[in-house]
Amino acid sequence: MIGTISARRHRKDRLITRLSAFAVALALIPLGWILYDVAKIGLKAIRSVDFFTQGPPGDPSALGGGIWNGILGTLIIVGLAAAIAVPLGVMSAVYLAEFAKPGSRLASVIRFFADVMSGIPSIVYGIFVYTLIVAATHSFSAWSGSVAIALIVWPVVMRTTEEVLKLVPEELRQASYALGAPKWRTVVQVVLPAAGAGILTGALLGLARGAGETAPLLFTAFGNQFVSSALGKPMSALPLEIYRGARTAFDPAIQRAWGAALTLIVMVLVLSVGARWLLGRRARALS
Repeated sequence: MIGTISARRHRKDRLITRLSAFAVALALIPLGWILYDVAKIGLKAIRSVDFFTQGPPGDPSALGGGIWNGILGTLIIVGLAAAIAVPLGVMSAVYLAEFAKPGSRLASVIRFFADVMSGIPSIVYGIFVYTLIVAATHSFSAWSGSVAIALIVWPVVMRTTEEVLKLVPEELRQASYALGAPKWRTVVQVVLPAAGAGILTGALLGLARGAGETAPLLFTAFGNQFVSSALGKPMSALPLEIYRGARTAFDPAIQRAWGAALTLIVMVLVLSVGARWLLGRRARALS
């Protein structure tokens, strides 16, 4: 009887394992299809390094040109968003993980709103920042785009960092207290360095999501066909180059949009894979 039950459980276990593997493979099919199509068509636009060092031609029907304006804009906007969102996210996570009392109502409210913000469509952030900054200043600008991206990145950084801080062994904190260090110094000099790789991982995950957003930038940075580094002026980004190129009826512009899409996917994949690798490595080390 026991052997029959064991054999039945073994068959069920194998069945569930195979169904899970099939579901994963099924989910990977559209992802692989998208990556294959983008790489196949996008590589045709990348004929030389000039594609990454030149701006688009003034005439969308003209051949040649590149996406340097989009690459530079993405680096500037996402970099400024990181300067805004990462410190705020880390400080919020430190409060929740280290200073908030168990069962704190304020901590619960902060976590709730962070989870809500993570699920808000990105276009809502664009409209909010447009009303708050663009309409007030009567000008589209790169820094308003950074604010919109920062609102998207902040809850991701906060929630990821909080979980990483909880993985830091309590023995490290107790050893610091035993040496007479106050709580704030223990957090700054012991806990945060121990969780440094995990914090970097959370930041990279948040930035990887923010780098691919188009809707917020349409309402804030707006786009610019010229190479620009002025924070108070409209600025392009890779998602905007893809959007504007795809809306035209000219093959050269559409081809450049495919090349920009491939470039953006590679950037996001590098950030995401690197972040998850760091997170897994740090979690194993802390365990």
